[in-house]
Amino acid sequence: MKKTFIEMKLFQVKPDRLEQFEAKIKEMSADQLKCEGCISLKYFKRFYTIDGIELGEPPRELSRIVKCVKYYSYWEFDTKENYGKAIKFFFENYNKDLQKLLIAPFDISLGYSVYEICKSC
Repeated sequence: MKKTFIEMKLFQVKPDRLEQFEAKIKEMSADQLKCEGCISLKYFKRFYTIDGIELGEPPRELSRIVKCVKYYSYWEFDTKENYGKAIKFFFENYNKDLQKLLIAPFDISLGYSVYEICKSC
């Protein structure tokens, strides 16, 4: 298995900016997928928690917004060099608008895949 280069971002979105953020995701993702070496891209919104549940029970739906709504992205590349070009494009085109929707700058974690298993492979 060839190791891929992965970026994971955490976005802490202002509660009154959710619609704008989700519209921005649609705009950004179309461009992100076109970046050289991009293998996959996923965004998800945190809807559930396992806090306060018994093990084996389904997760509990979040009932209220405390400070922000958390969104995550998972962006996968064939090489870190192609990722470097893509993140430059991302910052140049989207960072300024994104920061207006967030309570804090987004957090980025980077690394190589360690192990991959695909049920449909």
